[in-house]
Amino acid sequence: MKYKNLMLIGTSHISKDSIKEVRDAIENNNPAIVAVELDANRYWSMRKQSKSKTSIRDIFHIGVVGFLFAILGRWAQKKLGKLVGVMPGSEMMTAIKSAQKAKSQIKLIDQDITITLRRLSKSITWREKGRFILDILKSIVFRKSEMKRLGIEDLDLSKVPPKKLIKKLISEFRKSYPNAYRVLVTERNEVMAIRLAKLMDDNSEKLIVAVVGAGHEEEMISLIRKFQSKKKIIYSFTVST
Repeated sequence: MKYKNLMLIGTSHISKDSIKEVRDAIENNNPAIVAVELDANRYWSMRKQSKSKTSIRDIFHIGVVGFLFAILGRWAQKKLGKLVGVMPGSEMMTAIKSAQKAKSQIKLIDQDITITLRRLSKSITWREKGRFILDILKSIVFRKSEMKRLGIEDLDLSKVPPKKLIKKLISEFRKSYPNAYRVLVTERNEVMAIRLAKLMDDNSEKLIVAVVGAGHEEEMISLIRKFQSKKKIIYSFTVST
């Protein structure tokens, strides 16, 4: 998705197609800046090729819900990654390596994961927690019918899901878990959009390639337009990464 001097690429974190798309976009366009949906901790973990670990002590920093979400999320991505032969986040690592090869600046635009998980622990309601447990049970007992309901029974994990399906899944998530959606999607979109909008204005003559998860693009472009029109107010609250 192209907007002014920004090329925004929506990816699947376990897709071979996404890896190729990211590599081609950077090699063919030679951008001045490559922005990635990573925070500093995840970035350095990838650079050092070390596994980020979650210890029981992290509960005091990110809360019980954030702690469990981190563990389950890591487990699910690793499981899916093994199915398609792609390690989760490989497209982000590809973006970093391609940026280094092209001598592009690397910018980290995501919110600190600790802040996100802490916000999740504080914001999610008991109703959403109960709904989550119920949905897990339904996915186990009625796996085929649930996959059919969501339209993912024939989903090819090696490819980026169709936009229509992404919108459906996002809508389902927002409806079932409104507070979790606000923290995991809305708030992070706002943080990333503010940072990209400022990058675009500070480097108006330079091409920026930004790599984010599929499903973020449309809302982020809309937010970037809004933030650029109110930049004198908005940018004063921007925190540099």
